[in-house]
Amino acid sequence: FWFSNRMEFQYIASDGNLLAHPITVNHLTAGNGERHDIVVDFSLLPESTREIYLVNRMEHATGRGPKEGTLPMNQSPRMLKINILPGAVPDPSRVPQDLRVVEDIPLENAVRREWKWTRNNGMWSVNGQLFDEHRSDATVVKGQTQIWTFSTPGGWAHPIHFHVEEGRLLRYNGVNVQPNSILGGRKDVFSLYGGDEMTVALRYRDWIGTYVMHCHNGVHEDHAMMIKFDVVAPS
Repeated sequence: FWFSNRMEFQYIASDGNLLAHPITVNHLTAGNGERHDIVVDFSLLPESTREIYLVNRMEHATGRGPKEGTLPMNQSPRMLKINILPGAVPDPSRVPQDLRVVEDIPLENAVRREWKWTRNNGMWSVNGQLFDEHRSDATVVKGQTQIWTFSTPGGWAHPIHFHVEEGRLLRYNGVNVQPNSILGGRKDVFSLYGGDEMTVALRYRDWIGTYVMHCHNGVHEDHAMMIKFDVVAPS
């Protein structure tokens, strides 16, 4: 997503709430179910500006996911029109440089698991299995750090969503991810594209019970691309 005039804005929060510090950017990428919070300063626009658009510069020729590269601005689908009214109004609001303290997820003694998001015989599966409500695919101890690696060998995009807790992306295709970055905030949706591998740290801190993780592409989830796991109390 871009503004049609390519203006910059401040990115302040992802799925898991505020970052530690705002980041100035001119575009964002979002998969199904991902959330981004931004602050836009319209006082920076020339006084003659009367409208701008939020546009999607990623071309989707099929349901597999976006194509490489970006569309020309004048060929990008318009998602939202913003009318700019003449005249200034008082606005003392500012985005602070320090938004909140984001605690690190402890990585010592973490339990590691791998989840492969694939297509088998025309059906969507995780680790080669279809969803079964009577089967638990993992037992997670409350408070113990999990390091989960997501990968997909195919060409389809899989926005992966796990319930109740947020995690932090540690590595993306072999590259370390910095905490205060577009990809480094606390999140509960991680968009996995064809050939990608993501390593995510998370820790279920609050509740025990049975929860799910699934692809946020609704068709994939409906066709059993989901797992069930149990969060249990420490022994």
